[in-house]
Amino acid sequence: MDQSTTPLLDQVNVPADLRTLTPDALPQLADELRRETISAVGTTGGHLGSGLGVVELTVALHYVFNTPDDKLIWDVGHQCYPHKILTGRRDRIRTLRQGGGLSGFTRRAESEYDPFGAAHSSTSISAALGFAIANKLAGKAGKAIAVIGDGAMSAGMAYEAMNNATDAGNRLVVILNDNDMSIAPPVGGLSAYLSRIVSSREFLSLREVLKRLARKLPRPLHSAAKKTDEFARGMAMGGTLFEELGFYYVGPIDGHNLEQLIPVLENVRDAAEGPCLIHVVTKKGKGYGPAEAAADKYHGVQKFDVVTGEQVKAPAGPPSYTNVFGNALIAEAQRDPTICAITAAMPSGTGLDKFTQAFPERAFDVGIAEQHAVTFAAGLAAQGMRPFCAIYSTFLQRAYDQVVHDVAIQNLPVRFAIDRAGLVGADGATHAGSFDIAYLATLPNMVVMAAADEAELVHMVHTAACHDDGPIALRYPRGNGIGIALPETPQRLEIGKGRMVREGKTVAILSLGTRLEEALKAADQLEAKGLSTSVADLRFAKPLDEALIRRLLATHEVAVTIEEGAIGGLGAHVLTLASDQGLIDTGLKLRTMRLPDIFQDHDKPDLQYAEARLDADAIVETALSALRHNSAGVESSARA
Repeated sequence: MDQSTTPLLDQVNVPADLRTLTPDALPQLADELRRETISAVGTTGGHLGSGLGVVELTVALHYVFNTPDDKLIWDVGHQCYPHKILTGRRDRIRTLRQGGGLSGFTRRAESEYDPFGAAHSSTSISAALGFAIANKLAGKAGKAIAVIGDGAMSAGMAYEAMNNATDAGNRLVVILNDNDMSIAPPVGGLSAYLSRIVSSREFLSLREVLKRLARKLPRPLHSAAKKTDEFARGMAMGGTLFEELGFYYVGPIDGHNLEQLIPVLENVRDAAEGPCLIHVVTKKGKGYGPAEAAADKYHGVQKFDVVTGEQVKAPAGPPSYTNVFGNALIAEAQRDPTICAITAAMPSGTGLDKFTQAFPERAFDVGIAEQHAVTFAAGLAAQGMRPFCAIYSTFLQRAYDQVVHDVAIQNLPVRFAIDRAGLVGADGATHAGSFDIAYLATLPNMVVMAAADEAELVHMVHTAACHDDGPIALRYPRGNGIGIALPETPQRLEIGKGRMVREGKTVAILSLGTRLEEALKAADQLEAKGLSTSVADLRFAKPLDEALIRRLLATHEVAVTIEEGAIGGLGAHVLTLASDQGLIDTGLKLRTMRLPDIFQDHDKPDLQYAEARLDADAIVETALSALRHNSAGVESSARA
């Protein structure tokens, strides 16, 4: 069979099929895999550039290692689409990030070839170490291979894991995927040659003999010999840092050259040394011209034309909440030279890219280091600056101890701008901002606001900028606003005070955040049924507008709270207030609506909220059900 003309990808359903190919057939397979990845993401949208950068690496890893017995763990997971195609999921690859389809990240429930779920960065080495040690304790032969990007290596967790990796021995392999040349010197034939030599069994065996011999030398000479070995290889190969952490360093090597990758991986697979780090240099977006030419290398894309690379443009509409925040913060910084902004490797995602252009000396991208970002902000606040720490809700979870210990306990005025609050559509459960109301509103000294629309967000940015009495958070969702006009002059909101949007007499809807639009639709439906309905935008989850809540509970037959957050948030705080002040009568007229106690799968946001029963129809049903319950309770009491 002529492998050069026959589509090889059609013959590969799982990695075992891949291993039946000859090494000279692998470049053709990689080319086909790259084209399939481009075609699939053109159909679905998603993360493209990262996957294109690891096509050859993915082929090489599955070719050399015995997956799934050897555990291949991808950090973050943006780059896992080629991996999914090679591991029995090619027939579903065009369902990526669609409702009921494949996840955009690795996911344990999806395949035995996804041994560990990912989506947040810098977890792979810790997880791989766990697999490696478990195999060691059980006497199993399997290895654990972690693939981590140079960006993810900016997080302290990666080094915490490496610092504890020596016990894993040769069962642990770390692949450092350097796709930005941020660590590596130029690579070429000499570097590849050296990598093959130092990873070979012969070199490692000789090195082990020399190490044993060196141990018999007097201590000063032994120490000198060890340092000479590390220094010589560090000078040639750039791995001194990793050697100090207990890893045997190999590289850098060309991550797109299978003739270089395969022998090095085979040497490391068969080595008797301890944990090993292989430094590969790749090019994000490799092999697809439009991606290589784009500034972001097509990191995340909409559906696109495969031939031209032109992405399908979303219909023109209102500005995104992210852009509204970014512009509002620039306006505040123009008025106040003490305002500065911090992001953790997400300048464009948080809207701080424009702020950085306007005020480069007051903008700080700290890399994937949310814990540091929060405590850094605390230090700035303690010294009289007014820092805005802009982090996605799901990523702020990584810095919760710092929020508690370094900010809230010290009552420092750090402003938390929490993007991606609520459900986030195609990114699914790993990126949903479900928990920030619950984990922030429970903290003493913390103020928690939620914008109902883009105009409210402008007011809340101004309110946060003016608030020097302690920490304050403002949350807002992914996506576009509702098209309301933005205020020319922002208002400073009174802390803990909501607003009445609609007055009624029978049903009261107490909304927090952008469910307000659905609350107003529900009010229209209830009015059509003859039920006079009030709608309040509480604005604050903490402190609550106690006077407003007491009035609504006392004057309406049913009150319903609604929020884009998990149990333990606004509804729990309103219930606690009602209980503490004896406002709950025997009719139990207070109902809470919040995200369900599950991790919701990816889908379109409107479908996610319908599934979560946080749309207008569900609000109406909740209110009607409560009214029927109250009527039955009254009738029962009367009969008694």
